[in-house]
Amino acid sequence: MPTNPFDLRAVEQAIADTSFAGHITHLSTTPSTNDLALEAAQSGVRHGVWIAGEQTAGRGRGSHAWHSSPGDGLYMSVLIAPPISMQCALSLSFTTAIAVQSAIESVAGFRRRDQIDIRWPNDLLLNGRKCGGILIDTASNPATPTKPTTLRYAVLGIGINVNHTIFPLELDPIATSLRRELPDPSQPIRREPIAAAILVALDRVIRRLASNVDARTADLTQFSSWIFGKRVRVEARDDDPGGYTGVTAGLDPQGFLRVNGDDGHRHTVLSGGLREP
Repeated sequence: MPTNPFDLRAVEQAIADTSFAGHITHLSTTPSTNDLALEAAQSGVRHGVWIAGEQTAGRGRGSHAWHSSPGDGLYMSVLIAPPISMQCALSLSFTTAIAVQSAIESVAGFRRRDQIDIRWPNDLLLNGRKCGGILIDTASNPATPTKPTTLRYAVLGIGINVNHTIFPLELDPIATSLRRELPDPSQPIRREPIAAAILVALDRVIRRLASNVDARTADLTQFSSWIFGKRVRVEARDDDPGGYTGVTAGLDPQGFLRVNGDDGHRHTVLSGGLREP
């Protein structure tokens, strides 16, 4: 049974001044909130939030599954459709991760980057172990003679380990939860303030993107220790059996990560995960 029943009304009250007010659906269990959001998007909906107490078929990037125990995590998908170019939309994974990081910092008190870090572009690490992740699904409108390819919609999938006290044996060394990292983990953490803080932060991000304010002009190293001067192993993609090691060297103008490889080449990471060597 869930540690605490989810209070949807409390979230609605906290986000009353955002564009998400009145658009939240909560379910006790569902296969995947991203699938629900995608079904809505494909039917013409362009705005909504789906939150579940448990996902039975949650997924991460690539073929990775997402461990979900009933009521312990926060599993949410946010459907948005700001009028932005697809080039601008490339930054959604990292900007969403920053919004989630900000929410965790404000609600749970963990220090940004020092404790709650972002492993580019979409993993949330707490004291070095994974506590959350972002999965983005997008669709585009084709370019015209006068306009570039634009975003049709995006689904921002967010999973956070909140109250997990145990993990499967194979995940325990690399995963953690907000509760496990508190000085006193004896009391469960309410999920509603975290959900509300994420939506408030995302509302600001989306308004900024729609106003053509480029967040990449900010010093992004304040949010992540992984984008500059970090020794990493870049895992192989499904279509690339390789993989390599090197040192991160910041982001390119499109927001992709640069890595100075041990092979003497500067690589641009378009996809594939980062790990410590």
